[in-house]
Amino acid sequence: MDHDQFVKKVRIEAGFESQAQALSAIQVVLEIMREHMAGREPHHLAAQLPQGIAEFLSPLENADARGERFGLDEFYERIAQKAGIDVAEAERRAGVVVDVLTKAVSKGEMRDVRGHFPKEYEQLFGASVR
Repeated sequence: MDHDQFVKKVRIEAGFESQAQALSAIQVVLEIMREHMAGREPHHLAAQLPQGIAEFLSPLENADARGERFGLDEFYERIAQKAGIDVAEAERRAGVVVDVLTKAVSKGEMRDVRGHFPKEYEQLFGASVR
């Protein structure tokens, strides 16, 4: 899936009016996912994403190589705070981005990504990565 297809799928599934809104949602969700993932996993995931989206998974300078540990509620709260939206909208956007992400990368990679998140994240990742 190329950059434009990825953004378009998020735009359509989320019901955004513009590509810019979709790209912003993708960026926020992937950046919060990156904070949670440990080691080289963000790099491995980025390797399967198109340029312009993969960069959202670039490591932070002071990032903990072990990744930060936070629950699903805090995941949504971080998205909400960063995007300036309410938690219900953050949950909806995260679901759309993860759904498109799951379609864009290999099943094996999504299993690896899923392995970095506790069991409570199953509602976000769904059955497609088991």
